[in-house]
Amino acid sequence: MTIDDLEYNTEREHLIIPEYGRHMQKMIHYAKTRETKEERDKVAKAIIAVMGNMQPHLRDVPDFQHKLWDQLFIMADFELDVDSPYPKPSRELLAERPDPLKYPQNFPKYRFYGNNIKTMIDVANTWDDGDLKEALIFTIANHMKKCFLNWNKDTVEDDVIYGHLYELSGGKINLQNSEEDLSDATSLMRSKTKFATTNNNKKGGHHKKSNLSNRPRKRY
Repeated sequence: MTIDDLEYNTEREHLIIPEYGRHMQKMIHYAKTRETKEERDKVAKAIIAVMGNMQPHLRDVPDFQHKLWDQLFIMADFELDVDSPYPKPSRELLAERPDPLKYPQNFPKYRFYGNNIKTMIDVANTWDDGDLKEALIFTIANHMKKCFLNWNKDTVEDDVIYGHLYELSGGKINLQNSEEDLSDATSLMRSKTKFATTNNNKKGGHHKKSNLSNRPRKRY
């Protein structure tokens, strides 16, 4: 073989599904060239068997065979005339664009609380009065205080959180006269401080290790 006989991928046929490789593409091209439909059906079933052996972890997945037949027609550029146990996919269906996702267009007044807080408050308003609802309300208030501290990086009075909670609940949740205080800022931000301390300790350990490695080695 001379250098002129070498083939480069840039000169070869484009692989529609590269995961199956070029040999699979050649097998499908061979099936398309068979003259009788009986022979094409036989070759197509053999190709499906080989494709299944290449992905044994998907054999237990529902409709796995359906997926293989769809991929066979896609790699054949929808030009393979064989009988399929499943509906044949179409080029138009494959090229069809999905519908755009509808993202929530919420513009809360206090963005540092996030949209989930308003959802939690709305759920709390639907609950009957009792210990369970009271526990949920104080959980929401403490989470609001933590969100406020993440945004403000300083401190916040409980009355401010109570006022925001009263406003966001439409006046249905009022903790202004509550005798119970919210968690203090130190406990709410403790996990964050602990994480920072752990990272600093790790960095210190690396420095200590490098200092030991710079010591002069003993000579015997």
